[in-house]
Amino acid sequence: MLRGARAGRRGRWRFNATDQTGSLALVPRLSEVIAALETLWPAERAESWDAVGTVVGDPDQEVTRVVFAVDPVQEIVDEAVRLGADLLVTHHPLYLRGTTTVAATHFKGRVVHTLIKNDIALHVAHTNADTADPGVSDALAGALDLRITGPLVPDPTDPEGRRGLGRVCALDPPLTVREFAARAAERLPATAQGIRVAGDPEAPVRTVAVSGGSGDSLFDHVRAAGVDAFLTADLRHHPAAEFTAAVAPRPLALLDAAHWATEWPWCELAASQLDEISDRHGWDLRVHVSKTVTDPWTAHAASTTSEPLGAPN
Repeated sequence: MLRGARAGRRGRWRFNATDQTGSLALVPRLSEVIAALETLWPAERAESWDAVGTVVGDPDQEVTRVVFAVDPVQEIVDEAVRLGADLLVTHHPLYLRGTTTVAATHFKGRVVHTLIKNDIALHVAHTNADTADPGVSDALAGALDLRITGPLVPDPTDPEGRRGLGRVCALDPPLTVREFAARAAERLPATAQGIRVAGDPEAPVRTVAVSGGSGDSLFDHVRAAGVDAFLTADLRHHPAAEFTAAVAPRPLALLDAAHWATEWPWCELAASQLDEISDRHGWDLRVHVSKTVTDPWTAHAASTTSEPLGAPN
C-alpha cells in the first residue's frame, strides 16, 4: 500500500506533481534516509552475531519510494523493481553469516545484482528492531489487540525500561486459549501453518507474552513473567515439551505461529514511523508495505483422524 507523497530540508528541490498547489518538494538522499532509520533502530543495539545496516546502495542516490518487507528474497526484490523503489528495507539480513562472493550463480548474488542494476538500496533492521521501542513485538501485540505492560526481557541500557525482547501484555477482556488462538489466526497474515496450540484449549487467558520470530530461547523469561500464554514462532518439539512439563500443573499455553507472520506487522509499524519522519522533514517519499507472503511453507494437510496411530516398530 502506498502512503502518499512527502516533502525535506536537504537534497534536491523539484516540482511535486502530486501537489495540486504546484509546490516544490525536496527529494532526500539515501544517506539522509538511512540516518533517520538509524535513529529508530541504531546498529549498535543489534546482537553481536547479527548483520544489520546498509547492504547495497550509494549514499548520494535520491530516494523517492521505499518498500518494507520481512525477507530480502528475489520475489520481494522483483516487486521493488516493479514499484520503482529506490530503497528496500527488510527485517531479515541478506548475508547473516557473511560471504566471499556475490556471483549471480547463487540466489543471494542474484538479489544483489538485481538491486544494483536497478539502483535500489537495501537496508536491514533485525535484532535492533526486535528490541526497539516500539519494535517487532510491539507491532505483534498491536495486531492482536493486546495491552502492553512492559518488555519480556528488558534492555538493561534503557533507563525507562521500555526496550527489550518480547512484550508482556494484558488481554482485555480475557479469552480462552481456543478463542485467543482464533483471534491470532484472524489478525495475523494467513499462512499454511496457521496457529498451533499446546495446552488446555479452554483455559482462561488474561496475560500474554509475545515475541516476534523464534521465541523458544525465552522460555525461562516467560515462566518468570507468570503469564497465561506465550505466542511466538518456530517452536520445536523438545523445548516445547520440556517447557510445558516444567510449568505443570499450572496451565500455560503455547501458541506457535509462522515466523514470517509474527514479524510482518513490524513492516506496517516501520512504514508508519518513516512516514512520520518524512512529514517532519518535509520529504517527498512514497512508502509501500509488501504483502507478498514469503513464508517458506506453502501448504498444510490437516490430520484426518483423531485416533493415535502408534509409533512405528
